[in-house]
Amino acid sequence: MADWKSAFDELVAVRGPALRGYAYLLAGDAPTAADLVQEALVRVFGRLRVGSDVQQLEGYVRRAILNLYVDDRRREKRWRETRHLLVDPDPPGEDLVTTNAVRQALSDLSPKQRACVVLRYYEDLTVPEIADQLGCAEGTVKRHLADARSRLAAQLGVTEESVQ
Repeated sequence: MADWKSAFDELVAVRGPALRGYAYLLAGDAPTAADLVQEALVRVFGRLRVGSDVQQLEGYVRRAILNLYVDDRRREKRWRETRHLLVDPDPPGEDLVTTNAVRQALSDLSPKQRACVVLRYYEDLTVPEIADQLGCAEGTVKRHLADARSRLAAQLGVTEESVQ
């Protein structure tokens, strides 16, 4: 069996649920999360030089998931801005329960804001670590987090003092 095959099997068996959970928090729905994980695995293991260290491979896959999510959101935004004007927007739904309200509020954030929120509050990364992950300045991460907290608080009807 090839070295990459055993590393792949171990990564999927040991860290697969964590990778799917990470992708789910970014994407907000299970099918999209599964697609993100699958595409990230293909991209990482499609390279000729893949190591066998599972922790390092997991980091590569997580980064690929994040990049794919941000790229997809950008593409989706461009599509919404350019699609034909006669296409009806999604029909309004019934009153949402708290989980759906939070999911909707998260989906209204920009891709970078949502990525910052997930990395900060789910992955428990520090601001410098988030800046390193996203390839931007620490001040930019702080701005994204502050804007995201403000938008989430406004949409969910929560005061920011109770959130922090």
